[in-house]
Amino acid sequence: MSKGLYAVRKLKKDRQKYRWSDSAYSRRMLHLGQKASPLEGAPQGRGIVLEKVGVEAKQPNSAIRKCVRIQLIKNGRQVTAFCPGDGAINFIDEHDEVLVEGIGGRMGGSYGDIPGVGWKVIAVNNVSLPEMVAGRKEKPIR
Repeated sequence: MSKGLYAVRKLKKDRQKYRWSDSAYSRRMLHLGQKASPLEGAPQGRGIVLEKVGVEAKQPNSAIRKCVRIQLIKNGRQVTAFCPGDGAINFIDEHDEVLVEGIGGRMGGSYGDIPGVGWKVIAVNNVSLPEMVAGRKEKPIR
């Protein structure tokens, strides 16, 4: 490795070259996460509810997790989003407008025992879903 007085250019060039071996760096530079993500790199996205679905939990748990299929407004892609909270699914009807965000799984993937679901509903018709579940707010009629 160069260590001379005038070696800065070579050190910088080598460092730039070898940074591409770092998978996180190369994915970030090539915008691969943004291209793959249905939200295109955005933290949250709006969508229209197409249907309510029940997703079976992975082993060893046994439950039906209440989810909704939504179509994103920005690009028309369809994703499945989890509805967190006891009875939260009852506040969501078809054709409602919902706000979704990442569910917080490893590497942006699914979370816990819900297979194939990487998103969660945080608002319905511009009203917070946890507030409605707690009974502090009413669902507006659109």
